[in-house]
Amino acid sequence: MSPRTSIISDHESETQDAQRGRPAVAPALMLDAADALFAGTDAPRTVTMDAIADAAGVGKGTLFRAFGSRDGLLDALWAVKLSALREEAERDEAPLGSRAPSRERVVAFLDALLSFKLGNRHLIRAREVAPRLLQSEHYKWMHELIEDSARGATAEDAGYAAHALLAALNMELVEDQLGNGLSLPAIRCAQAAHARAVIDDIRHGWCKGR
Repeated sequence: MSPRTSIISDHESETQDAQRGRPAVAPALMLDAADALFAGTDAPRTVTMDAIADAAGVGKGTLFRAFGSRDGLLDALWAVKLSALREEAERDEAPLGSRAPSRERVVAFLDALLSFKLGNRHLIRAREVAPRLLQSEHYKWMHELIEDSARGATAEDAGYAAHALLAALNMELVEDQLGNGLSLPAIRCAQAAHARAVIDDIRHGWCKGR
């Protein structure tokens, strides 16, 4: 870590003018530096904006001007990582595209999302413990994809089911299950069965009569 001449508050970093003479750094390079830090730690909460700024060779104020906040930086990094999966899901082709049978599209998407999360587990853990996850753009996109695939269900049931299915992929929960001896194939099988059951239930009105 490079030496720092002074420590300033996050508020000062967000509002202070850019340092004169410092060359511009592309946001992608800042995200690369953050990605390396998150990938190299088992304690993602300890990765601070100061540490990311040092690794990227920029001032902390530059990070805040580029991303708004630590959560904003995490969301930007998640969006970059998620882009390949998102592109595939937004095509027409099965199993992730819109031409796939809607229930099986949800199953395939959740399975692909599990693989994505496991491949980026430290980044995912860092964002999932931060506030306003459900208001983030990528969460809204994932929720909408599942909600839209629950054809035949009421909007209320589909919305709740989408939240419930995504909650089952919380990284801390998945890691806990793996740590307790549940195999990844077993998790995938259980997840697929759970998704199919939930979609079938809401299509038949799981709260009828209540």
